[in-house]
Order: sequence, then structure tokens, then C-alpha cells
Amino acid sequence: MPAITAGEDTQATVLASLGSPSTRGMFDDDTWYYIADTREYLAYLRPETRERRVIAVRFDGSGVVSAVDEYGLEDGRVVAFVGRETPTRGRELSVLEQLLGNVGRPSADQFGGQQNLPGGAGGPRRQ
Repeated sequence: MPAITAGEDTQATVLASLGSPSTRGMFDDDTWYYIADTREYLAYLRPETRERRVIAVRFDGSGVVSAVDEYGLEDGRVVAFVGRETPTRGRELSVLEQLLGNVGRPSADQFGGQQNLPGGAGGPRRQ
């Protein structure tokens, strides 16, 4: 990796030496992150990350590098994923209500209108 020096390098020199960042800070656009990792794939098993390197380059208000931090795989944290679902509003129909829900409702033909084709294409149906 080319050396990035705090107080000397600017956004332009960092772009020239490292290229575009992998991502930028979510709340602070003056922090650029360069992320590289090595994964091992074994048949059908979940890939395992063997090595990770994250370089965080922070800039001051004038675009000069103020700090460069490097993080490895040992600095990461495992985040627990919660698989719950958010309930939707409204009422849930039973199987019987779903089957008999349209019984007794008038069809569009009874009102003289023509049915629309799937996908929102209106107009008469072809015979």
C-alpha cells in the first residue's frame, strides 16, 4: 500500500494512489474506507473470511488527510441478526373466508364494463 501521510496528502493524492474508496462514512462524508478481504470457499459450506484489512482515511474541512487508521479481522465484531418479522396492519383471513370471500359480489360484466388485462393494460380483450 502506498504511504498516506497525515497533514501532507489531500483527497486528490489519495484518489491517485488508492483509487475510489470502497465506501464513505455514513454520517461523516470526510472519512473514506478502503476494504479488502480474503475468503475461503469450501464446497457447499458458508465462505469463511481468512483476512480483512480496512483502511480509514479521515480528512479535515480543507480536504487534507488528518488521520489514517488501519483495522484487521481481529478488530471486527460479529453482529447478531434478528429474523423477526414486522406484523402488517389489517385482519388476517381464515382459509374459509379466503375461499368464500367473493361469493355474492357482482362481477364487472354486470355493470357493462370491460375487464382490464393483467399488467394494467386496459382496453377490450381479443377474441
